Parts: sequence; structure tokens; C-alpha cells
Amino acid sequence: MPADVRTDVTPDPDPVPGPRLPRQVRIGYGLGSLCTGTFATVPGLILLYYLTDVLAVPAAVAGAAVFLPKAWDVLINPLVGALSDRSRLRGGPRRPFLLTGACTLPPLFALIFAAPPLRGAAAAGYVAALFLLAATAYAVFQVPYVTMPAEMTEDPGERRRVLGWRVTFLGVAILLSGALAPAIAHADGDTPESYRLMGLAVAALLAAGMFGAWFTTRRAPAVARSEAEPSLRAQLAAVRASGPFRHLAAMWTLQALAIGVMLAGVQYFATYTLGSPGAVTPLFACLIGPLVLFMPLWNRLARLRGTKYAQGCASALYLAGAVALAFTRQGGPALGYAATAVIGIAYAGLQLLPLTMLADTIADDAARTGKRRAATFTGLWTAAETLAFALGAGLFALVLAATGFRSSDAGHRVEQPGAALDGIALGMSVLPAVLAAASLWMLHRYRDPLQEEPAHAD
Repeated sequence: MPADVRTDVTPDPDPVPGPRLPRQVRIGYGLGSLCTGTFATVPGLILLYYLTDVLAVPAAVAGAAVFLPKAWDVLINPLVGALSDRSRLRGGPRRPFLLTGACTLPPLFALIFAAPPLRGAAAAGYVAALFLLAATAYAVFQVPYVTMPAEMTEDPGERRRVLGWRVTFLGVAILLSGALAPAIAHADGDTPESYRLMGLAVAALLAAGMFGAWFTTRRAPAVARSEAEPSLRAQLAAVRASGPFRHLAAMWTLQALAIGVMLAGVQYFATYTLGSPGAVTPLFACLIGPLVLFMPLWNRLARLRGTKYAQGCASALYLAGAVALAFTRQGGPALGYAATAVIGIAYAGLQLLPLTMLADTIADDAARTGKRRAATFTGLWTAAETLAFALGAGLFALVLAATGFRSSDAGHRVEQPGAALDGIALGMSVLPAVLAAASLWMLHRYRDPLQEEPAHAD
């Protein structure tokens, strides 16, 4: 989901161990992933369904309400990065932005699910406006947050320890928010009140992570400074000059799009294919449960055979699981859960490996050019990822609209036509599989800087 692992690594061919960071700083920094993991998971999992099945918003309109605010991140992320780089605020260039995000995102998130007495297009307008403000607040926190490890220490070993805590809290956030939010939302039968309570609970989780990261990093040293290019045009020029980054970013954008489609569809799949809105909780457990168990195994495979090889295996496994998911209506719920578990095993690799490859690519670029452009590449990677997740929800909404899905409110559940049921099954499985297959071609074109001799940018 978020660009939240090993994204700010600078090359050091003969690293000299530096001083250890305080344990409070390492753990406290990781707390910020309670925010990044939660905000990347819950809207993608719930928001589209909330609009179509609680607020009676037509599927196409609901897709636009989810997509457009997140598409805004493509513009706001580089802007926040540039403002943070140039900041001379008291408290350093990053932490004041963390505090601003912490003060604004939790209440805005709760207001998204406040469920006002609106239905249809009016409800979509309300949600879209609040989601736009929340996405802006999230960018204010996230972009400086992912830049901080490269500035706290130049010791690669110490940086890995910092990022290890971030990975740990990221897994906790995805597991906790992905299980907690649907459970609360469906507790009273998808009522506006249950979604309102869910919004407050998730807002509390966001606040805990964001304020925790801001407070505990106050003693973090600043030993280096990564600076973004001065303009969006210059940032795009840097991307064009790096063939490995272009291919890697294209691969991840396609995979993030596939994951975004699947996240948007999982609630519909649970309700209309498996027959119970509450089935989303065990489905999500199958998807995220393997995260902690299999991520170390993917990491070991990457060390033994190379990260690109491991990424190819994870992508192929994801593709196979998505194809198997298409036969759930014929094979029964057991097949659906088993296929989701296979996807979950692959997902553990897809959370780790692309970001490891990004770190290697950034280090390679710095070695070739002599420029510290971690902020540039990280900001553009994050923007592309965010856009892909948002577009995934929009694509699934278009599938719903094209197959005749009928929206409803919490008190009046309507029966769906057969074409809509087929659309839900295919949108949840075949569409992500096609996107995953396309990502394999971009992976084929990616040059692993740790496996090959440096080549001229293409």
C-alpha cells in the first residue's frame, strides 16, 4: 500500500557505523506508520461501498467522489515536498508538517463518515469535499515523514533498524484498521450510526500514530538533508533521466492499481458473492494475515536470488490467486478464501520488494549523478501510488456502473441483477489479474543495479 519502507537510502560503498539513535526515536518514528497504513487501507476498503450501499450514491458518481480527491495528491505531494525542503520553521523542516497533519487529518477523517442526512449526488459532494481536505492533510504529514530516515542517520545499519520499526507498525496498522473498521461499520447492519462510530475509532488510531511520531522524534538528530528538485518540471526531468526508476515506477503503478481495484471490490465480493457483509473480516484476514509470516521469507528469497527475481515470483503468485478468485461462484466460499490467502502471501512480497528495489534505484542514481534526490523520487513514487489506488476504486466503480449495479441505502437493500453479480466477480479477479500481467512486462524491462553493470539511462 503506502511508500513506507526503505525509500530514503543513500549509497555508501564503505559504510562506517555511526552513533546509535535513541530507542525512543526509532520506535517513535515507526508509530507514524499507524497513520500511513491506516489511511491507505480504510478508504480503499470501505469508502466506495459506503457511498453506494449506505448513502445511495450511483456507482459512477461514487467512483468520481473517491478518485478525484486522491488524484489531487499528484499535485499536492510534490508541492508539500518542496515546501518542507525550503522550510526554516522552528523544529526543523519536517516535524512542524507532521504536527500540522496530526491536528487536521483525524477530525477530517471522522467527518467523512459523519453520515449527514444526505443521499445521492449531495452525499457524494459532501464526502468528496471532506475526502479532498483529508487527502491534503495526509500529504502534509506523509511526504515529510517518509523523508526523515535519510536525514536522521547516514549509517545504513542504523537506518535499517529505524525502518524495521516502521515496517512493524505498518503491518500492525493494516491488520488492525483492516479488521476493526469493517467490523464496526457492519456491527449494526451498515447503519449510518455504525459508520459514524467507525470514523471516530479510526480517527483515534490516526491521531495516536501521528502525534506519537511527532512527539518522539523531537530528539532525532539531523545529520543530512535530502532536497527535492526546485520545480515539478525539474522533478519530471530527473525521472526521465533514470530509466530504471521509470520502469520500476510503471511496474508498481500497475500493481498498485490492481491492489486498489481489489481493495475497492472486497466488500462487494463479501456481500454479493459470499453472501454476507461480515465476510469482509475473514477475507481481509486471509489477505493481510500472511503479511508478518511471509514477509521475512520474501526478504530471504530476495537475498538468495535477487530482489527482481523475488518480485517476479510475488507478481506471478498474485496473478495466479486473482485468476483462481474468478471461480468462487462455481467453487464456493472455500475457494474464495483459499485464493485470497494465496493473494495475501503474494501481497506480503509486494509490500516489501518494490520499495527495496526503489531504495536500490535511488542509491544507484546518487552514485551515478552525485545528487541526493531521494526526496524527488520518493515524492513522485508516492504520488503515483496514491493516484493508482484512487484510480483502482474508480475503475471498480465503472465496472459496477457498466454491469447495472443498483445503489441503495442502509434501510433498503435492493436485489442486484445477474450482470452486476458477474461484474463484481470479474472486477475483483480478472481486472487485477490483467493489470498484474502488464506489470510483469515492466518488471522485465527494469535493470537491477545490484545485479547488472550500470547502463546509460534510456
